[in-house]
Amino acid sequence: MTTTDRRDVLIAAAGLTALAATRAESQTLTPAEPGQFAWLDGDWRIAHRRLKGPGDWDQFEGEATCWSILDGRAHVEELRIPVRDFSGMGLRTLDPEAGVWLDYWMNAKVGKLGGEGVAGRFVNGDGVFDSEDRDDQGPMIVRGLWDQITGTSHRWRQGISRDGGTTWEWNWIMEWTKV
Repeated sequence: MTTTDRRDVLIAAAGLTALAATRAESQTLTPAEPGQFAWLDGDWRIAHRRLKGPGDWDQFEGEATCWSILDGRAHVEELRIPVRDFSGMGLRTLDPEAGVWLDYWMNAKVGKLGGEGVAGRFVNGDGVFDSEDRDDQGPMIVRGLWDQITGTSHRWRQGISRDGGTTWEWNWIMEWTKV
């Protein structure tokens, strides 16, 4: 590599660092606080789309009942999918010391919480919950994202990123409508 090539690489790297810093500055991180999931309280109808393979989506209906407890420091979601004979519970708890929410899941047939909670918080009004994972293709970030939040509807998506969060492959989309 010549000196000119090295200089070009360093300039490009500096530009990427500046771009990443600008991107981070443009995001408004909201510290986790009681009541942030109150918009989810109530009864919901849910249109599910789950990716089975490239371009092949499984579509089915479900429903949920959600409520806040402990003065908004915890939130319960009872999810029901009658056409699949499935039910489960989402539990979100506030960790005020870390300034995050912890999101837990429980399949009713298993009867216990499925591991550690996934930490998340609201960024520019969207609930972002990321965890690191690995499969046979290597490391990835798994994201649960609450977005398009209104008083009567919202969307939850699950996706993976293999490039550090630059791009996302969404594999489960839930469109929620208040009953």
